[in-house]
Parts: sequence; C-alpha cells; structure tokens
Amino acid sequence: MSNSSSRMERHWPASDAPDELRSQHDFLGFLRVTAVNKVAGLSREQAAATPLPTSPRMSALGVLKHLTAAERWWLSIEAGGLDAPSLWKGSPDPSWDLTGQDDPASVIAAYRAEWVRSERALAGLAAGDRTRKPPGEQVFTVRWVLTHLIQETARHVGHLDFLRELADGTTGE
Repeated sequence: MSNSSSRMERHWPASDAPDELRSQHDFLGFLRVTAVNKVAGLSREQAAATPLPTSPRMSALGVLKHLTAAERWWLSIEAGGLDAPSLWKGSPDPSWDLTGQDDPASVIAAYRAEWVRSERALAGLAAGDRTRKPPGEQVFTVRWVLTHLIQETARHVGHLDFLRELADGTTGE
C-alpha cells in the first residue's frame, strides 16, 4: 500500500519577503514540504528500509521522526520556551527509531502537527529575541535557532533524496 495522499503542493519562498523572519519561515516551510514529498508514495516497507550499511538506523521514516524531534527541541522548547517533552531523550538518539505503529501517514501527521506547535511557540517573537534559558546556560537568538533548523532540515532532505532513490528510483525535487 502506498502513501500517495501525503504529497503536498510546494511553493518557492517569495524573493521579496518583507523581513528576515518571513524569509526564514518560508524557506523552512519549503524544506518541510520537500521532506514530506520525499516519503509520499512509498509503502511502509520502503519508507522503513535502512539501505545504508554505514547508517543502519537511517530510514526515510526515521529521518522524518528525527526532523520532528528537531522541530520540537529547537523551535518549541529552545526558542519558544514551551514546556513540552523532548523527543531526543536517550543515547543513541531515539528519534531515529521506528515502532510497529510508524507508517508514512502517521509519521507525516506527527511531523505536520509539530509544525503547528512550532509556529504557535514562535508567535510574537522577533529575530533578535533570546531563548528563554536559566542563567548560566547558553542562550541563542530566534534568528540563530531558525537558521540552525533550516540547515538541519536541508541536510536531512539530502539524505531523503538518496533514500528515495534507493527505495524506488525516484530522483529530483
């Protein structure tokens, strides 16, 4: 069974964004949709496959689960100050691991729900606002956190490119 219904329409960010936060949010949104579309149409078996011997935990579903954990940590908890449980607890990082209930539809739904949580957590914050950390802990700006998550998401979209090509030969954006 494939997962073609999860494919989303993707739009390039506007070249005339009114400010840096709008540009960053738009690029992050573009990358999020690209990540989801890399999994669209794959069966559970294809999306859960770990074809890279040097990265035996890396699957397309695992990448999306990891991106969900990154969204939660960096945007909702770190920048937005939300009191929510981290999805990264443990070592090695458990966000890559799949359960028997994980399939493309459920993992994509969780990732998309995290986008909503992230947007709510960041509402009203400016690029130069500082993360809400106790004294003595490293503080980041919202600008830094968004830029970091953009690079993290873009890097993992590259992994999804390879995983998709190995799964069914599909290439391209």
